[in-house]
Amino acid sequence: MKEKGGGRVKKLSRIFSNPKSQAQTLSKAMFNSNRLASLGTSHSYEVSLTLVAGWLKGTGRGSLLELSPKAAKVFLMERAKTVGQKTLDRDRQALQVLLRHVGRFNETGRLPVIPAERQQALNSRNYSAEQVRQIIACQTERNGFSTELAFEAGLRAHELLTILPASDRPMSDRPADSEKFRDGVRYTVVGKGGLCREVSIPLHLVERLELRRLAEPIDRVDRRIHYRSHYDLGGGQSWSQSFSDASSRALGFSNGAHGLRHSYAQSRLLEVQVKTGDAERSKRIVSQELGHFRAEITETYLR
Repeated sequence: MKEKGGGRVKKLSRIFSNPKSQAQTLSKAMFNSNRLASLGTSHSYEVSLTLVAGWLKGTGRGSLLELSPKAAKVFLMERAKTVGQKTLDRDRQALQVLLRHVGRFNETGRLPVIPAERQQALNSRNYSAEQVRQIIACQTERNGFSTELAFEAGLRAHELLTILPASDRPMSDRPADSEKFRDGVRYTVVGKGGLCREVSIPLHLVERLELRRLAEPIDRVDRRIHYRSHYDLGGGQSWSQSFSDASSRALGFSNGAHGLRHSYAQSRLLEVQVKTGDAERSKRIVSQELGHFRAEITETYLR
């Protein structure tokens, strides 16, 4: 990246003086160089890098192209005072990839994990079946059906846009316990990081789902990402907002649509524990069903 005397870096620093422009340019470059698994990750890291670029500019440390591992650590230590651990870890991961991309880390270089000073909220986000019924009653039929699907199959908001029978699109090669999934029909959805994961749709919902099959698939855009949809379903940010609004009207509060995945995780854990009699195996099974890359992530859903 550098020329003698740092001329190239200084020139590029002037070109990329706007923090958002720097972040957009570099997150796109990292995605195009296959350092990021998905556009979703690219957009998420762009948010982090915009903040870092603004901090660098405000403290006179230059641009993202000039970021050093030491400056990255200073940013994270300051950031740890104001955000939770999940956000801080996202920022750290974005910075690690950036430092590798600009050549200031080798491909195994890592930033230290810094604990957030802000206490994370540990309250459960799950909804009971009765609460979900009340929420659905406050939604349109289309969005309400998507809420049923998300509750019964543990789906993320954007995954509703990607449902397709497993016979038409096989899942990615991932570990699968023999007890994975309750009875139902297997479909696949495209989850985080582009992972094509298998889900099980209960039989009582399958017929209604297939009535919504489109004659031709359509392209839909959610949070700047393009999806190919084969069913007429609510999904993505618009469905998520519909859910939160309906929850506030029906219950007087909202834990967000993602709370439906918490509900799924907790109800499935009880089912699998009864069936297998093995607590640790049960957690691994639920983790596989949720599409988590690490079983420990599932712990936050079980509170």
